Amino acid sequence: MKVGDKVRFLSEVGGGIVRGFQGKDIALVEGEDGFEIPMLVRECVVVQTDEYNIPLKSVKKPAPVEEKPVEKEEERPVTYRPSEIRGNDVLNVFLAYVPQDIRNLSSTSFDAYLINDSNYFVDYLYLSAENANWRLRSRGTVAPNMKLHLEEFDKSSLNEFEHVCVQLLVYKDDRMFMLKPSVCVELKIDTVKFYKLHAFRPSAFFNEPALIYDIVRDDKPAKQVFVSADEIKNALLQKDQPENRVKKAQKQQRKKNDIVEVDLHIHELLDDTTGMNNSDMLNYQLDVFRKTLEEYKNKKGQKIVFIHGKGDGVLRRAILDELKRTYKTYLSQDASFREYGFGATMVTIH
Repeated sequence: MKVGDKVRFLSEVGGGIVRGFQGKDIALVEGEDGFEIPMLVRECVVVQTDEYNIPLKSVKKPAPVEEKPVEKEEERPVTYRPSEIRGNDVLNVFLAYVPQDIRNLSSTSFDAYLINDSNYFVDYLYLSAENANWRLRSRGTVAPNMKLHLEEFDKSSLNEFEHVCVQLLVYKDDRMFMLKPSVCVELKIDTVKFYKLHAFRPSAFFNEPALIYDIVRDDKPAKQVFVSADEIKNALLQKDQPENRVKKAQKQQRKKNDIVEVDLHIHELLDDTTGMNNSDMLNYQLDVFRKTLEEYKNKKGQKIVFIHGKGDGVLRRAILDELKRTYKTYLSQDASFREYGFGATMVTIH
């Protein structure tokens, strides 16, 4: 019997836990009420012993057998990074179409690739147009100096490739780099070329001949070559393009008795002033004034009459101010009142 053992009394009802001893014959037993009762050891029987208080003999354990590590069959993470190529910090990205069987061009399928010929990572979106909407065909990242397979298609899908778009973001994820602008290039793919053998040419990127389009070459995005029917229509209807305006202004120059006349009224210079405010129109009139003087600057003694009208005098004051600040050596005066009234200024080239 030892401290902590649970005992039951033999000669009377009850029992408890041994909390101590008085001499060799008396055990102090704590009952359920928390009081300790002195009881003869011979009148107690142990019903549950406290194994934790029993001192155990130390047993020398055998040394563990060293087990050989078992190699996991799982793939280890890839730590390889494509190395940079000296001089390849200039961005070059291409879209390529490669026939799977160049000898059977009439029925072969094709593979589309995005080629990253630079030291940058390239995040891309590859899209095709469906009327006024777009469909995402592929997205992802192309590692430096690598090419990435985008999709496989056959000739039944060629109509989907007439108008495609490639958008790019470029960066380096493990070192400092020069910032490159984002790129968005729309291309018109000539699907007839997929039937012509000579359209597919050898390149440094494939063992097979390929049809390759520039997306970015030497940091410069490819020129947008896709023009819709609506854009053509708008271009034909647009009459106030800068180059057309200059030609029209030149037509307003008339010679009369060796005097050049230039009518600066805005309706004489432009057929349409839609979208132009008063400041825009004044600046355009002054541009015509300056270009006319530039045209005749080497003709000493040439007289030029600028017809600006009376109006509120804004254009006249702007012309006189230009003459004072920029053309100080030129003579200026009011033009003939009989012919032009108060609305013209004559300038003599000196």
